[in-house]
Amino acid sequence: MYFNQAITNIELSYVFAMGSSSWVAILLLSLAALRSCFATEVTYDANALIINGERRLIFSGSVHYPRSTVEMWPDIIQKAKDGGLDAIESYVFWDRHEPVRREYDFSGNLDFIKFFKLVQEAGLYAILRIGPYVCAEWNYGGFPLWLHNMPGIELRTDNSVYKDEMQTFTTKIVDMVKEANLFASQGGPIILAQIENEYGNIMWGYGDAGKSYIKWCAQMAVAQNIGVPWIMCQQHDAPQPMINTCNGYYCDNFQPNNPKSPKMFTENWIGWFQKWGERVPHRSAEDSAFSVARFFQNGGVLNNYYMYHGGTNFGRTAGGPYITTSYDYDAPLDEYGNLNQPKWGHLKQLHAAIKLGEKILTNATRIDKDLGNAVTLTTYTGAGGARFCFLSNTDSNTDANVDLQQDGKYSVPAWSVTILDGCNKEVFNTAKVNSQTSVMVKKSDDASGKLTWAWAPERKKDALLGKGSLNANQLLEQKDLTLDASDYLWYMTNVDINDTSIWCNATLRVDTMGHTLHAYVNRRYAGYKFSQWGSNFTYEKRVSIKKGTNIIALLSATVGLANYGAGFDKIKTGITGGPFQLIGKNNVTMDLSTNLWSYKIGLNGERKRLYDLQPHTGVAWHANSSYPIGKPMTWYKADFEAPYGTNPVVVDLQGLGKGHAWVNGHSIGRYWPSWITATNGCTDTCDYRGNYVTEKCNTNCGNPSQRWYHVPRSFLNNDKNTLVLFEEIGGNPQNVSFQTVTTGTICALVHEGALLELSCQGGQVISQIQFASFGNPKGKCGSFEQGSWEATDSRSVVEAACIGKSSCGFAVTKEAFGVVGADNDPTRLAVQATC
Repeated sequence: MYFNQAITNIELSYVFAMGSSSWVAILLLSLAALRSCFATEVTYDANALIINGERRLIFSGSVHYPRSTVEMWPDIIQKAKDGGLDAIESYVFWDRHEPVRREYDFSGNLDFIKFFKLVQEAGLYAILRIGPYVCAEWNYGGFPLWLHNMPGIELRTDNSVYKDEMQTFTTKIVDMVKEANLFASQGGPIILAQIENEYGNIMWGYGDAGKSYIKWCAQMAVAQNIGVPWIMCQQHDAPQPMINTCNGYYCDNFQPNNPKSPKMFTENWIGWFQKWGERVPHRSAEDSAFSVARFFQNGGVLNNYYMYHGGTNFGRTAGGPYITTSYDYDAPLDEYGNLNQPKWGHLKQLHAAIKLGEKILTNATRIDKDLGNAVTLTTYTGAGGARFCFLSNTDSNTDANVDLQQDGKYSVPAWSVTILDGCNKEVFNTAKVNSQTSVMVKKSDDASGKLTWAWAPERKKDALLGKGSLNANQLLEQKDLTLDASDYLWYMTNVDINDTSIWCNATLRVDTMGHTLHAYVNRRYAGYKFSQWGSNFTYEKRVSIKKGTNIIALLSATVGLANYGAGFDKIKTGITGGPFQLIGKNNVTMDLSTNLWSYKIGLNGERKRLYDLQPHTGVAWHANSSYPIGKPMTWYKADFEAPYGTNPVVVDLQGLGKGHAWVNGHSIGRYWPSWITATNGCTDTCDYRGNYVTEKCNTNCGNPSQRWYHVPRSFLNNDKNTLVLFEEIGGNPQNVSFQTVTTGTICALVHEGALLELSCQGGQVISQIQFASFGNPKGKCGSFEQGSWEATDSRSVVEAACIGKSSCGFAVTKEAFGVVGADNDPTRLAVQATC
């Protein structure tokens, strides 16, 4: 029973027993005293976080509550705990919680209070990153767009208008957390809180005003009186008592600016994000573990994985620009909440190995000994002479054989760390992966079947006639007008032509900052173009101009607003300032930049909410079997049944162009499967050795950058469901289908003395052992081969332990396989099975 529940029960018992308002008053006074008995004190020194007097090392993971659903939270949190985490970390997303100034939303998957209560119920700590700037590849860095248009405002600097708004929101969040008793000082799970975010990386862009701003941030945060330490990440000059922390791929060489502060790794980038048109990045389990082990070898206290579960950028929350809808991040839990194996299991084993030495590491003296050839032995010695060691090899090419005399001989692969319990027993090596590899597959679903499509054109008559809601004699910045209510903004103007000999076959040339552009001249579609990099580009198309008045209408679209950099909020979008030109015969040029322009925000289909399930007056969906293919600006709709079972659901949008998708009125995000990735730069093998870069270990060359889109089961009904698509550039929906994500093949290559652990997900059982060899097998998952020798009972031993079970495991020893008197080294077990 958690203390808040216990207190509530005590309170009710007294009220009913006494029936007196005086007793209630006494009880309420004693309630505060009772809560203080359950308060958790969080302090620190250079070697540990000290939680109620217990010296701790902390493993934490980032899970952003809006990137999943309320129904997914308990499973994600439990899997994080099962993976050996002590804490869950999340940002708070200002733009989602205050979409309109002083109008708040904490409902559904924005109920961050419920999220942190679930973290507490799971027995985990929490880290609250208020920001309120979050970066996170989130639209506009998590800032609400109404901030942008406030008179006199400058974001993230010493500006009174911005600071007032930031303080108001920060205080709002802190007050809600206090009211829910979620800070550790109140007996809650939150042991750390963060203000600002990675400001030190870009502070140079704000000069002295940036320095005074960061001091104000610290003062404002401390004044909130939350009773737990505050942190600032990537802030080398963080004012005291802020604890400055490190973000990156490797933070072993980082040192806090205060020698009394603990060394904390607030963002260990476990993978990387993906942009439209890019290959899928991966960071190996070996290098991920190497980064963590090196950090704790060099005095680390807290490691937080960014991300532990990445999730999905539902709606239009993806920033960038050009961040994909999937935010999988190659995290230990994949986009759908499945275990990403072997990464999840390998890190779980790493956590357990380091925790073996927690009492020594947090109370010991440390000695580093250079053994030559990039090999370092780090010895922690605690009370009574207890020891715990890390043996690292930072050479990216050469393995090392190390003789520690009475403490044994060890083979340390290149770019790896061996953890030695008692300094004489190897319990883990970052390059020796014993965890299973899970090959996830997407299976077509018979329930949803072949989809039958209805369609409706996006009504554009008003825009093509130049009818908008705002007029100006200049080209205006897109987000200034839309305030991000839509990706789309119409720019419309008229031009009178008298001499068609010059202008009849003119070129329309437009310089634009945002990210795609469609042009219509006299209601005729001229074409579409997009920026390869999400920045400014020039649109040029031949257009037909007539004598008299010509109407030019352009639809500008954004694909996520910038979220990072000094002054990122000032990056313009749309057709801003021009030049906007018609170029006629002999390069005669007419600049229309200062014409009278009319503006219209969004699509008519958005305004009529064609994506929801309500009847729409004045909208005719065409339900015949012949639907348009390759036609821009088209809405499609199809009904389907929810796929059977409990496995995660995805919709395959291969064949479509670019647009937005909804299921039962829930936005599942933007799609762009027509953008095919480069055909080079991918590999079937991944060399984990050496510093990680995002170009390393890529997959998915020559395919859509994102083909499958997550449909959480909580979005689905038991009976009829409706998929709605807005197709912007033209595509073919005939091959769109719903599929489920499940475990296909599972493999493991386990060193002798380690534990074989195999498991299927989603209620499946192990149905077949395709390969098993205890000896010196060769190859990898999908291509294992027998080596020069193997135990004759290899397959039967594994089958007996695993067939028909959802999970199985046993210690891999010669005795288990009936091998007697063999002295073969190294000995391993290779297994491949199906679920």
